[in-house]
Amino acid sequence: MIGYSLSTVHKNKQADIKRTGVRIGRKCIKLGIPVSVIAKVAEVSTVAVYGWFAGDFNPKQKIADKVFAYLEKQDRKSTRLNSSHNQ
Repeated sequence: MIGYSLSTVHKNKQADIKRTGVRIGRKCIKLGIPVSVIAKVAEVSTVAVYGWFAGDFNPKQKIADKVFAYLEKQDRKSTRLNSSHNQ
């Protein structure tokens, strides 16, 4: 969770998990992926990404698909690294 303010984490936890942007936020917080990286992947502003995380609005489906693909790739990398350290 390093890099996320308590306010951002709190807003994300209070937001409706059914919202696409909130799910993106939860995954980013879990993986420790900075908002600036997601903004670059999605080609949007960091303000937009913070809005997604808080549930204020959602990304367009095409953008969400791109972000989820990126997050899945990062999650697989993280899982491989963690499993190699545990052996």
